[in-house]
Amino acid sequence: MLSWDEFDKEDGEVVAKGANAGHAAEATMDRLDSAGGAAALQARAVTANDSAAIIRAKTALDNLDIAEGLAELEGASARVAVDEKRMINCRADLNQLVPFKYDWAWQKYLDGCANHWMPQEVNMTADIALWKDPEGLTDDERRIVMRNLGFFSTADSLVANNLVLAVYRLITNPECRQYILRQAFEEAIHTHAYQYCIESLAMDEGEIFNMYHEIPSVAKKAAWGLKYTRSISDPKFETGTVDTDKELLRNLVAYYCVLEGIFFYCGFTQILSMGRRNKMTGVAEQFQYILRDESMHLNFGIDVINQIKLENPQLWDAEMKEEATQMILQGTQLEIEYARDTMPRGVLGMNAAMMEDYLKFIANRRLSQIGLKEEYPNTTNPFPWMSEIMDLKKEKNFFETRVTEYQTGGALSWD
Repeated sequence: MLSWDEFDKEDGEVVAKGANAGHAAEATMDRLDSAGGAAALQARAVTANDSAAIIRAKTALDNLDIAEGLAELEGASARVAVDEKRMINCRADLNQLVPFKYDWAWQKYLDGCANHWMPQEVNMTADIALWKDPEGLTDDERRIVMRNLGFFSTADSLVANNLVLAVYRLITNPECRQYILRQAFEEAIHTHAYQYCIESLAMDEGEIFNMYHEIPSVAKKAAWGLKYTRSISDPKFETGTVDTDKELLRNLVAYYCVLEGIFFYCGFTQILSMGRRNKMTGVAEQFQYILRDESMHLNFGIDVINQIKLENPQLWDAEMKEEATQMILQGTQLEIEYARDTMPRGVLGMNAAMMEDYLKFIANRRLSQIGLKEEYPNTTNPFPWMSEIMDLKKEKNFFETRVTEYQTGGALSWD
């Protein structure tokens, strides 16, 4: 160990002592490794007190071939450098989170954690009273609530399944995978929130949860999204060719730019407009929290798509650009049809024509975010207040309406 007196001596002498200390530390670690290995072997030795089951377990470990497991971790034989990391088809060790290559992905994970909420924290008392009151809501307003709970209760499950069964496996960057895990949990919370609303309002669960089979405007949106999951959710599907990489890219455009980036916006606007009129405030509050989560999901997905394009420019050819444009335009048309189905008459200070303008405005945004030409010229946003709701910094304290205290890990009771 160096003392302050040694700093008065020649630099060379201090460096030499430091080097000697380093060698001594390495020797100490080697001795500890050797002793630890011997102790582990001793712990595995069969004793007279061992049962037959314990003896079988120890014998199996004696015969364990660690090379067989390590063979699956291609690229894991050396420490990972930042430049070796890639969004897809990466051979660097997926189990090594750091060093980060995409700091934005890690920041989004942290932001998602800071945004945490649970459905049962929202007070639904006023909603229950209003829903039970025959004069509380108009038929048009009830139709909007039921249609949106019917669509969203299924849509977030579709997104979660796509993430867990397909996207997580095929994205080969650890910090992005970390965010995807967080997103998958948030999708589960959203599905929980819709179930909580449906149960609180004593709705017919069979009717609501089966709308994606029975209501054409809901079923078409679900069917459109599902077709982009079929191939990549096959466990045998692998990226690595231009065709398979494009298949993954199509899925990302479908789910991030269309399902979460367009299909959710009509319903969110309708429910949040209801909340602005002091109606169904509990449902609206939960939709507000969900919308903020979904805004982060969308921004993450856009970044992933653009990073894949940057690292694999051969994928983003004229054919792929045209296909992505068509996907966004098809999604916009489906959402316009959904808007007309959910509000055949003017309601809540809006109508289907205004919603169509809003959806075209949103579509232009999605197109430009992934580097494509806007297709709806001179379109403006008729609902500027929606931008305010999505901006955490400009709204009320996110959790000021919570009705329960959230337990931290140290406060949990395990009894």
